[in-house]
Amino acid sequence: MEPQKPQADPGHPPLEELAVQPLLNRDFESRPAVFFERLREEYGPVAPVNVLGVPAWLVIGYSQTLDVLRDTRGVWSRRVDSWRAYRDGEVPADWPMLPVVESGNSAFRDGADATRLRGAWSEGLRPFQDRSRLEAKALEGAILRYADELITVLAEGSGRTGWADLSAQYARPLPLMVIGRLLGEGADGDDELIIDLWRIVDAGPDSHEASDRLNARVASVCAARAEAPGSDLPSYMLAAVPDLTADELTREMTMMTVMVGDVTGTLICNTITEILIGATGARDSMSAGMIQEAINRASAANPPMANLAFRWAKADVRLGRFQVGAGDPVLVSPAAAHLDPAFTRTSAPDSIYSSRAHLAWGAGPHACLGRDLATTITTIAVDRLFDRFSGLRLALPADQLPWRSSPLIRGLRSLPVTYELAADAVPTPPPTSAQEERDGSSGEGSDSLVRRVLRMMRLSPS
Repeated sequence: MEPQKPQADPGHPPLEELAVQPLLNRDFESRPAVFFERLREEYGPVAPVNVLGVPAWLVIGYSQTLDVLRDTRGVWSRRVDSWRAYRDGEVPADWPMLPVVESGNSAFRDGADATRLRGAWSEGLRPFQDRSRLEAKALEGAILRYADELITVLAEGSGRTGWADLSAQYARPLPLMVIGRLLGEGADGDDELIIDLWRIVDAGPDSHEASDRLNARVASVCAARAEAPGSDLPSYMLAAVPDLTADELTREMTMMTVMVGDVTGTLICNTITEILIGATGARDSMSAGMIQEAINRASAANPPMANLAFRWAKADVRLGRFQVGAGDPVLVSPAAAHLDPAFTRTSAPDSIYSSRAHLAWGAGPHACLGRDLATTITTIAVDRLFDRFSGLRLALPADQLPWRSSPLIRGLRSLPVTYELAADAVPTPPPTSAQEERDGSSGEGSDSLVRRVLRMMRLSPS
């Protein structure tokens, strides 16, 4: 594809020649409202930024973000070969986000390719998102058991009061075990698969090796599903779109492990954090028994994906006061868009319900298809946590919580709390024999999947 020539003088130098601000900085991590406001004052709704050494446009205005996401004019491509610098060999080979944009999954496809893969996702997720289906009911039961046992383990040996890291010991391990359920028999009790997911999410020194192992394991699972379908996500996707290739299915399931494992874990953690801080209405919603409204408020105030992955302009297009050149990379920022007065004035501070127009789940042709699944996991996780504890308090001042450094995900490295167990809090009953066989657990005090995984993560007593 030949790079397109500029259609008109933009009135400013091209992106590569502009002075750009680093996206990752102390304010972006710990005080994003300050950072985004500074960008808005200097540049308006679109700002040039440096993303780990690569210049890009960051869209921070609400209406501009929504316009890019909806793409009613067909201006934006998700294919990496639309990126001018990438085609010209100017993107450093060691750029940390290169594996993301080169992944080739449905998030980085356009047109008929994207429609076909998203059709597989829609049908594959249906049994797990339709609460009338047996698969959804079984999954909800498993999530509840995992949540209960995680809480039991983190509180062991401390009496009714103690200290815990709700990120490492609860919010992040829980969805990793859900992934095993979605992948089906053989993966649902695979401790090493879950541990490798943890290593990747934790971005530790062995994350690259863990990623290679995870890809191989996921490929093996997908091959097994093609040979012998089951009641699992890859099997249902293959049934919906039988011509899915092994490579396509593997790429989609690898993306699923990241979306469920990292994004949902971050949503759980951010929701708990917003409830404990109490500044955005999430605590009031939780106190009123409106847990999904608490999640909605947390998603608007602190979306787990602060910025959504790259798009590239197919032709020169005006955004704000800048002309985005054909082939320029663009990030859209729901976190920044939610701070735009165009969004904040849509909901009164004392309203019972917050605005449903937030963009935490995206919008348009690439909107998140797993929204209901992520919300269900988060609802159960948050509801069970506040049922089992009569008191939860931050162990650090809110402005000292340690945030991860990531161009896309905004989540905590740890969520330290002090707790008090509720006097009448009891775990759910031990699983039945059928559940034991499915979950790899055998009740109270057993060497269950939760305990094995936490022990391997070194988050549980031996």
